[in-house]
Amino acid sequence: MKYFGGCDSGSTYTKCVIIDETGKIVSDVTLRSRINSVLSCQDALDQAVAKVPDLNDPKDLTYLVGTGYGRNKVPFADENISEISCHAMGVHVADPSVKAIIDIGGQDVKGIAVDTDGTVLNFAMNDKCAAGTGRFFEAMARAFEMELTDFSKLSLQAKNVIPITAQCTVFAESEVISLVGEGKPMDEIAAGIELSVAKRCFVMAKKAGATDKITLTGGCAKNDGLKEAIEKVLHLKVIELPIDPQLMGALGAAEYARQKGMNA
Repeated sequence: MKYFGGCDSGSTYTKCVIIDETGKIVSDVTLRSRINSVLSCQDALDQAVAKVPDLNDPKDLTYLVGTGYGRNKVPFADENISEISCHAMGVHVADPSVKAIIDIGGQDVKGIAVDTDGTVLNFAMNDKCAAGTGRFFEAMARAFEMELTDFSKLSLQAKNVIPITAQCTVFAESEVISLVGEGKPMDEIAAGIELSVAKRCFVMAKKAGATDKITLTGGCAKNDGLKEAIEKVLHLKVIELPIDPQLMGALGAAEYARQKGMNA
């Protein structure tokens, strides 16, 4: 049996997926990224390989594709492919019916249109500001003195929305801290935060060609409050993928590795 790997070296998390000849996921790992991308990738690869009895070392993989922010730092990679292409392919593998993606990464937001074969039709990217990214949500959770998982559900309880006017992460965090200090309902502040991010996704969704449904990838795809806000603002059904949405880049990279490795 041949095995194929994809390693997504992200700015916040490093993900690794190993699949077999049939495309079945046999191992996956998600780790917080370290300052050194090479060490982060090495850790993820080692842990992923350790879960597969037939493998002893990342070098035993038939083909390995690196992707993400630090894709050029993935040890032993046979090739590097952009995270945009890999997210498109990953979603195609997970649910071929989905043709539009909003990928919310640690430092940027992307809108991706997917073709029938999993390749990219069109894309747009906001990488000029951290507002609306994973780093933004981490800053907001800190302002609330909450874990990110708890913060992501807080807005679901809100009956009203307190708008967040600041467009910058730094100013937005200051605004939120002031509102919390004034004793404003925290769930309503959280609803305002989710709404502001959903509005930022509008252009990305249009560039992705979304008409009736869309899916989210990246760690922020697990934010229930954001999913609800996007459905309200964009009037689109947010499709939940059957595979962890944070793994889509690594899964797409692994699938590219399988296609290339099987034909080699």
